[in-house]
Amino acid sequence: MANAEECREALEQLSRNMAKSTGDVRKASALDRSVSCRITDLDLTFTGQLRDGRIQDVVVTPGTPTGKAEIRLTMSSDDLVALVDGRLNFASAWASGRVRLEAGFRDLLRLRTLL
Repeated sequence: MANAEECREALEQLSRNMAKSTGDVRKASALDRSVSCRITDLDLTFTGQLRDGRIQDVVVTPGTPTGKAEIRLTMSSDDLVALVDGRLNFASAWASGRVRLEAGFRDLLRLRTLL
């Protein structure tokens, strides 16, 4: 099981990856939306703002999120680290239920490019 610091670093790496992206991926990550990532096995939630192609203002809190972010991810700590490292395919993890993604329909259409 990955720890909270490894999860924070994985989210920071994801943010760096999105900032370096080009083309359709860059356009998809250019949303301005609140985002949360619930880590089930650590009972933590990372929240922040997806802005200018980066995840900014990340805060970690224990338990479930107090507010409802516009883009919500739920997964285990190991799955987060594996996704960012490229060892776990998002589409197959989502299809198998290992990862949950909740967002508005329009956001899902734009985010599909990232997946």
